[in-house]
Amino acid sequence: MILVADSGSSSSDWMLNLPDSAPLSFRTKGLNPFFVNEKEIARVMQEVPEILPYASEIHEVYFFGAGCVTPDRREIVSNALTEIFPTAFISVESDMLGCAYATCGHNKGYVCTIGTGSDIGYYDGEELHPSVHGVGYVLGDEGSGAWLGKRLIVDFLYEKMPKDLTKKFAEKYRVNKDIVIKNVYQKDRPNAYLASFVEFMAENRLHPYIDALLKNGFDEFIRTHVITYPDFWEYKVNFVGGIAYHFDLQLREVCEVLGVRVGSILSNPIEQLFHFVVERETKLIIK
Repeated sequence: MILVADSGSSSSDWMLNLPDSAPLSFRTKGLNPFFVNEKEIARVMQEVPEILPYASEIHEVYFFGAGCVTPDRREIVSNALTEIFPTAFISVESDMLGCAYATCGHNKGYVCTIGTGSDIGYYDGEELHPSVHGVGYVLGDEGSGAWLGKRLIVDFLYEKMPKDLTKKFAEKYRVNKDIVIKNVYQKDRPNAYLASFVEFMAENRLHPYIDALLKNGFDEFIRTHVITYPDFWEYKVNFVGGIAYHFDLQLREVCEVLGVRVGSILSNPIEQLFHFVVERETKLIIK
């Protein structure tokens, strides 16, 4: 059996191929090794009732995750998964590579993630080439849920938000300066906390203020990440993540203005990624 995971900072999607039946799908919390340690990852997996009956039968685990960009971070995830699947081959790679597999397959192109965080990479059909981007929610993550949420809450606290939205926002969240500061500076996963406010943007997406905020975020992402590549116009630019997917109208409008050729826009790449990995590994076995 082959288990495939696509993990972001907020949630992780999993698919397991089962003999003679449809794949088993389930979701856990995000397992970004920058925010959760080895013990926490193992604990999360031990609390997934769907997977435990198959733990000893899984012989390959392919984990593609946010934060899995250096050997030490990948080792954190690998060690935790080995504890749960002791007889399995464990592969841990970046979520960007997983997104490239899901959107490009074996074709060349650019792949962008715009979810809780944001990043970009060039995929040559086989390998994902590293970029100078992906510096995290404090320094970057332009256009992401954390970036948008930060600007939304700052405008609310600074009383810059339009009055009609301010009233709705206050009724929905009932937050103040002290609550926000505590969640951002003292609690775990502040990026996910900031991104949680994007739900409000989705509920009010037609408001001119929200529309402008979204377009500004996507414009900054495209200008900072995509058009810095001199040949960006030669290939399709693919997007993965809830922010890109749910606000695709604003994203497409910004891309059209800036001359970006849009390819796929996926909310969650797990299904496409799962089929790519299973097909690839099955072909290797046949050979």
